[in-house]
Amino acid sequence: MVLCFTEFPAKVKRGLKEVFGTKPMAATVDQKDIYRQAESKIRAEMEEKYERDIAALKKSLEDAEKQNSEETAPAVAAPELGPGTVVDVRKLRSGIPFKTEVKIEIGGIASHERVDEASYTATYQLSLRLPTPAKTLAEIETSNPDLSKMLPGLPALLEKAEVSPWFSKLYAIKAARVRRDATSLNELLTKHNIYDCETILQFQTTAGRRVFYLQSEMDVVSDGSDGDRLPTMSDEIVNSPNYQPFTSYGWPKKTPAPNPIIPGWEKRIAAAQKELALPATTVARKGWLRERIQFLKRGIEDLKNRSFLIADYDPFIVIPVNILTSNDASAPKIGDYAVVACGKKLYPAIVGDGGPTFVVGEGSLRLAHEIDPKSSSYNRPVSDLKVSYLVFPGSREPERVVPDYEKWRQRCYELLGEIGGMGEGYELHAWQDLLPKPVPPAPSPAPIPDPTKTMIPPGAPPAVPQGTSPPVPPPITPPAPTSDAPAPVKVSE
Repeated sequence: MVLCFTEFPAKVKRGLKEVFGTKPMAATVDQKDIYRQAESKIRAEMEEKYERDIAALKKSLEDAEKQNSEETAPAVAAPELGPGTVVDVRKLRSGIPFKTEVKIEIGGIASHERVDEASYTATYQLSLRLPTPAKTLAEIETSNPDLSKMLPGLPALLEKAEVSPWFSKLYAIKAARVRRDATSLNELLTKHNIYDCETILQFQTTAGRRVFYLQSEMDVVSDGSDGDRLPTMSDEIVNSPNYQPFTSYGWPKKTPAPNPIIPGWEKRIAAAQKELALPATTVARKGWLRERIQFLKRGIEDLKNRSFLIADYDPFIVIPVNILTSNDASAPKIGDYAVVACGKKLYPAIVGDGGPTFVVGEGSLRLAHEIDPKSSSYNRPVSDLKVSYLVFPGSREPERVVPDYEKWRQRCYELLGEIGGMGEGYELHAWQDLLPKPVPPAPSPAPIPDPTKTMIPPGAPPAVPQGTSPPVPPPITPPAPTSDAPAPVKVSE
């Protein structure tokens, strides 16, 4: 357990180094936002792995204790000699067919065999074929057959498209990761995540508009928080050590409403400080706790001052962070507009977050749920390579602001017009704002009239208080006759 903690800061450092590499990056707000998001995800993964390891350790100790209590004298059996292929051909958790063969023979005495390196050996060989990118419309439409119908101007542009260097870089990173993990017998990338990219192309229109084209699947992202638009979130999310409240796309807060994630992070700080004060806490553990407290405090300060996209409500896609932070003019950046083509529908979105360097094809839960209502954080909407992501590098707005879905839709419509527009019968999806609206305060109740008081109609004389006499009106004096008026006539009886 002590070793788990002593390596934690180093693992975070190595993880960030792997994410960002050693190449210089442009000093923009993107770098800070993406770095924060990557650090938060790496820490969450490490903490989750630690919890799994501790749970596995407890389970193994319990099983060992139970086995010792039930242990009986083993039956004596002769060893099975000769080569033997294990009949149980399993698939690893990562989906790789795994075949084992065990060869047993008789050797010398144990004191000799234990010092002979050849007496007990294992050979492990892993084979991996790296794919070639799809280049032609025919190859791409094997995955998305309606693409040219939805975007009739795309075939002509694809004829002049180039394979993006990010395709080979993506698979070079995958291969290096597999080589590293196989050598150390760590958990390997799943076969699903190895073959998650059909192609990455780049091309330009005659007017110079750049397009980054990715053909992939869609995994689900469920990060983000915004106290201004969503001041309350479920206790399950608030108290989750794995939920990521940040996205790379963020903007200054507009209201004093606190971010709902802050109370959960404050509880984690209090728990860490309590453990830090215990005499039994090891030196290594204390170092890790202090470092964790500082990270949580920095995060809380960020949550107090900034708002972020909310994956449950905002439609956005995720691009690997090494692409986002590169100096490649043809590479997407945070905030760039994007259109997702899946099935027979087109969805407007933006590049809202940065993801791992070794996988592609991720969308927010809102986008995923629109494609497949059964989607969730644990159920991707599309497992096959049938999703086309068209990103327009350089199209982002100069200032990040609160999402405006109709503006996003209009801008994506204009950008599609620059590459030939949409086919007949197709249209861009119109996103509805599903965020819960604050309930207006109930109107104040009307005053209840006092039954002891008499209602006075308009124009009536004022009411007379009880116990007093009404005022006597002044006598009515007829007007004096004028010189032109006739004299009054006396009428006889």
